[in-house]
Amino acid sequence: MASLQEPWLLENGNLKGSSKEIRHGRTAHNMSSSSLRKKSDLTLVSKVRCGMLRHLLTNLQEVILGTKLTVLFPAIPLAIAAECYGFGRPWVFALSLLGLTPLAERVSFLTEQIAYYTGPTVGGLLNATCGNATELIIAIFALWQHKIQVVKYSLLGSILSNLLLVLGTSLFCGGIANLGKEQKYDRRQADVNALLLLLALLCHMLPLLFRISAASVSLTEVPTLQLSRVSSIIMLLAYVTYIIFQLVTHRQLFEAQEESAEDGDDVISEETPVIGFWSGIVWLVGMTAVIALLSEYVVGTIEDASESWGLSVSFISIILLPIVGNAAEHAGAVIFAFKNKLDISLGVALGSATQIAMFVVPLCVIVAWILGIEMDLNFNLLETGALTLSIITTAFTLQDGTSHYLKGLALLLCYVVIGACFFLNKTPLNHGNVIDLGVKSAAGSVIAA
Repeated sequence: MASLQEPWLLENGNLKGSSKEIRHGRTAHNMSSSSLRKKSDLTLVSKVRCGMLRHLLTNLQEVILGTKLTVLFPAIPLAIAAECYGFGRPWVFALSLLGLTPLAERVSFLTEQIAYYTGPTVGGLLNATCGNATELIIAIFALWQHKIQVVKYSLLGSILSNLLLVLGTSLFCGGIANLGKEQKYDRRQADVNALLLLLALLCHMLPLLFRISAASVSLTEVPTLQLSRVSSIIMLLAYVTYIIFQLVTHRQLFEAQEESAEDGDDVISEETPVIGFWSGIVWLVGMTAVIALLSEYVVGTIEDASESWGLSVSFISIILLPIVGNAAEHAGAVIFAFKNKLDISLGVALGSATQIAMFVVPLCVIVAWILGIEMDLNFNLLETGALTLSIITTAFTLQDGTSHYLKGLALLLCYVVIGACFFLNKTPLNHGNVIDLGVKSAAGSVIAA
């Protein structure tokens, strides 16, 4: 029986193991999302005589009905109808947010299907690019509407939710479900991602410290922007090097040692693509277009939802957007933690946080630069402080390669405290850094004296 099982292990967010898995370019994101998929019954479709119609129905059943989140698809036309017929703006925001949940999972499914045909390198690059497509598209539309704070809040929230909420829930649930077992994971995964997250944190902190250290904000405004753009280029180069390291130069380091599984859950059955290459491309383009439409709705109605619900934009962007938008991926990570497969859970949480911090955030700075928009890496004192403590806490939590439920509980409580902080923080959009005002006042007092 053991000879029929596929060995697998994750390293740095990428699935390593058998040649079949490597060839398909599957990642932790794909593995996590696959837990929410269901096998399609094509009995009725196979009876359709017209080949073109049968092919279309097969694609519809695999793409639309092949997920447990199918029930959320009606939110997409409802959001469009609500926008077209002038329903309440908060309703448009809520329906758009719900509609993004199954779309994010389906994008992961489609990139995996395309990766079957493209080989490991292209498949890995595709997964690396589309892993957080929803966050990137929302950020681009927010930039286009000059809502820079929404961009910063939403990306910060994605990092925090992955490090504290997703990872914390996975460790807590995994520890509770496996009380009699010692949960272990590959430390190298945590070490590499923690190193990159600390590099991203350095690039975030320097513009903030640069501005705080000056006597006048006006003297550091341009240098801070220039420093942010240089740091963003460096972060993108580091991320590209990280991808090359995984997929090309040191790929042999990610080959798993053969493992023997004791129960049927550890068996990864051989899979074949269920849709064609060009069908996958067409569906991926279509799904991306719908995500773009709903993202535009979300960005355009977030302030109306904030006023209607009595919640600050910062709380909605940092807490609600990441939780709802990435619910499918997060649920998959927790499911694998229940099965004592922490490498997949860590691959989802740490891999996604690293991708956002090292790829999506600096890319947004560069895109804003191209569009003539002044976006820097200064996320303000409170936000940067929360990010700093979250990364350090996560790094300490994962340093020994073992896990128990208390570690997960500690991360979850950190997320609750940060959520309460932003719930009570009513700072309006485009409000200057409070510390800047304090520095200016202090400088003025010194001069007057």
